[in-house]
Amino acid sequence: MATEQRVGEHDVRTSDGRTLRAYDARPDRADAPVVVWHHGSPHSGRLLAPLLEPAVERGIHLVTYARPAYGGSTPRPGRDVASAADDVAHVADALGLGRFAVLGHSGGGPHALACAALLADRVTAAASLSGPAPWDGDEAWFAGMRSDAALRAATQGREARARLAEVEEFDEETFTAADWAALSGPWAALGEDASDPAATPDGLVDDDVAFVSPWGFDLADVRVPTLVLHGGQDRMVPPSHAARLGALLPGAEARLLPEDGHISVLREYGAVLDRLTGR
Repeated sequence: MATEQRVGEHDVRTSDGRTLRAYDARPDRADAPVVVWHHGSPHSGRLLAPLLEPAVERGIHLVTYARPAYGGSTPRPGRDVASAADDVAHVADALGLGRFAVLGHSGGGPHALACAALLADRVTAAASLSGPAPWDGDEAWFAGMRSDAALRAATQGREARARLAEVEEFDEETFTAADWAALSGPWAALGEDASDPAATPDGLVDDDVAFVSPWGFDLADVRVPTLVLHGGQDRMVPPSHAARLGALLPGAEARLLPEDGHISVLREYGAVLDRLTGR
């Protein structure tokens, strides 16, 4: 495919000696808008075809990286959500990027918002799709989750979450019929990637612990145009999380797609790219 030839792979060194595996698809235009994609939990961090092709069609410079312990990036146990901002700054500097928008799906949503809050001089707009809200110790945070054992274990610390990772199995009822249709159709690569050995349990464990720990930044500091998009039938991250995020993010638009689940909201991916880049 022509799009495959456009992808660059980069090993970026951080100031503390770690490696971040990053990818980008750079158009010929020097002034192409830049969007940094934050992958879900778990994923390899690679640029998948359903992510890449709409960006290439729009002339967008699409960038992504594997969070620590995923896809060739050095593990960083104990990382918080805020640490993504420093990692993205390293990637952006290595790739010669100035300003950019951020977009995250599922577990990538909080990390995109961290960049919006902490890289305010560089981030132009943000979007969180199917992403969780900060955990505040309220039992209602878990309400509506088909499978909450992993995140409940994470509230007990990394060791408890890692023990569960050794035996846990995915409950297929977590995804709706619309989700499975997306995963058997245009977003098939997403499901395949989540099963890739590069989408390691260690990365997922660290993500989950970070989600139910202090995030390390205040959502009130996100001042760029922000979209929170969520499926009304989401059984993995319940739609109540969109309402929570909407209340915490100043001026954000929180929008529900009533018939969608956790994955099927990605049918709006192209439209979100348009919004982030001012089209």
